[in-house]
Amino acid sequence: MAAAAARSGFRRLFSISAFTPPSPAVAPPKADPSPNLFVSGLSKRTTTEGLREAFAKFGRVVHARVVTDRMSGYSKGFGFVRYATVEEAEKGIEGMDGKFLDGWVIFAEYARPRPPPSQPENSSPAPQSWETPSMS
Repeated sequence: MAAAAARSGFRRLFSISAFTPPSPAVAPPKADPSPNLFVSGLSKRTTTEGLREAFAKFGRVVHARVVTDRMSGYSKGFGFVRYATVEEAEKGIEGMDGKFLDGWVIFAEYARPRPPPSQPENSSPAPQSWETPSMS
């Protein structure tokens, strides 16, 4: 009797009906076209100047920045490029997305705007008293 119960429990554990597949991942929405690009997949050796030079082939780069680690100074693997116009940014994406830079395949896309900082419910600091205690 115990063996039969164990077998049915074992079957239930590994049956198809007990398995629920995870819900499909939802990709974040595409960003609206803008002159600001997000570039990912950068090598640790990629510099801001190298990023600027690579993207300058496709239009006038107003600003380029590789985000770096504060301690090591190496690239964190992503950066931003800002073109003068949206049309130039589109050419930059077409020209550099999926291409090699410093031996690594990089990905370029329109940057999504940074979400506004969320305010905690108790965002105001507690009032502090700076008065000297009375000596009575």
